[in-house]
Amino acid sequence: MFRFSARLFDMPDAQKMLEAYGFQPGGPVQHAINEGVVSYSKEGGYVPASPNRILEDAVVTNDQEGWVAWNTPYAHYQWAGIVYGPNIPDIDPETDVLMGFWSPPGRPKKPTNRKLTYDKAQNPNAGPFWFERMKADHLNDIIRLAAEAAGRGKRHG
Repeated sequence: MFRFSARLFDMPDAQKMLEAYGFQPGGPVQHAINEGVVSYSKEGGYVPASPNRILEDAVVTNDQEGWVAWNTPYAHYQWAGIVYGPNIPDIDPETDVLMGFWSPPGRPKKPTNRKLTYDKAQNPNAGPFWFERMKADHLNDIIRLAAEAAGRGKRHG
C-alpha cells in the first residue's frame, strides 16, 4: 500500500487568507455577528422590556473575544424566566401601593418555582432564553450579515 500526505497551503498562508476576509478575532465578520445578535434581539422585541429600556440598552459586546452579554444585576433572572428570592415586598407607606420587591443584602438568591410573566406590549417576542429564541428565528439572517462582511474583504488573485 502506498501512502502519502499533501498540504494545499501551510498555516501562515491560511491565517493570512482568513484575515484578508475578516475572520480574525475582532475582525469585521465577528463585529457583524455581534451587531446582528444585538439588533435582532433588541429590534425584534426578544429582550424583555424594562423601565427606561435599561435591560435592552445594557448590552455589551466584545468583538475580540466574540461574545454579547446583557450586563444588569437582573439580566440572568429575566433570561432564566423564573423568580429568585427571597423577595420582600416594598410598599409605599403613604399610598399603600406595591412598588416592587427587594432582597436582603448579603443573602444569596435562590430560584423559586414561580415563572416570570413578560409584558409583550413593547417587545412582542419577550420571554426567557431570548438569545436562543432569537437565534432560532434569525440564524440565517446573522449568517448573511457575516457573509456580507466577509465579502467586503480583499480578494486574492
